[in-house]
Amino acid sequence: MDFPGFLDEVERQSAALRAAAVRAGPGVPVPPCPGWTTQRLVSHIARVHTWVIGALDADPGTTPPKAERPPEDWDALLTWWDGQVDTLLGKLRKAGPDAPVWTFDGSDVTAFWARRQAHETAIHRLDAEHAAGDVPTLLFDPDFAADGVDEALKMVSRKLTEEPADVEGTVLFHAADAGRAWLITLTPGRPPKIGPALEPVIDTDASLVGTADAVYRAAWHRPSTAIRSGNPELIAALRTP
Repeated sequence: MDFPGFLDEVERQSAALRAAAVRAGPGVPVPPCPGWTTQRLVSHIARVHTWVIGALDADPGTTPPKAERPPEDWDALLTWWDGQVDTLLGKLRKAGPDAPVWTFDGSDVTAFWARRQAHETAIHRLDAEHAAGDVPTLLFDPDFAADGVDEALKMVSRKLTEEPADVEGTVLFHAADAGRAWLITLTPGRPPKIGPALEPVIDTDASLVGTADAVYRAAWHRPSTAIRSGNPELIAALRTP
C-alpha cells in the first residue's frame, strides 16, 4: 500500500471504530482486551493518536513529548478524539511520506507512522466491533490485511531480536486470498528469520492459514477463524509488543 492509502485507512478505521464504540456505549466490556471498557479503548486510541502527533513534531534522535490525558466525560472524549484524528491526518498529509521525524523503529520518516496508525486503528476498530457484539467474518480488505500481517511480523522480529524465544522450529503464515505467505524460523537464543515464502511450503512445524483478514486478526492475537496446526508453542512465541 502507498502513503495516501494508509492515510485513507486511518480515516476509515477511525470512523468505523467510533461508530462501533458509540453503538456499544462507554461502559461495555471489550472481549479481546480483558479489563477494558469501550471508554478505555477510545481513550487509549485517542491518546495514541495524540502521542503520534507529538512524534511527528519531534526530530529523529530526540524524545517525543508525553501525550495529553484525554477527557473523562464520554461525549467530551469523542469530540476530543475527533480533533486528534483531524490533526494527525493533517500533519501527515502536509509532511508527505519522507519527512524526518522520530520513530521507534529507526526508519525516522513519516511513512512509518502512516502505516503504523492505519493498523493500530484497524485492530482497535476490531476490538470495538467485538464490544458492540457484531463482528463480520470479513472486515478488512485482503491487501490491507496482508500488509497488517507483514507489519505485525516485523514488530515480532524486533521484539524477538531483543528477547529471543526459547523455542525452535518453522512457522508458516499464509493469507490465501491475498496470495501472500511468510516463513518464520525460530532458533533458541538467536533473532528470528522472517521473510516471504516465495515457493509452496508444506513441511513446517506449525502453520496459521486462512483469509488475509483471519490471519491478520490472529497475528495480533485477536479472535480469528484462521486454521492453526502443528506446535502451538511456536505460534504463541510470535507475540507482538
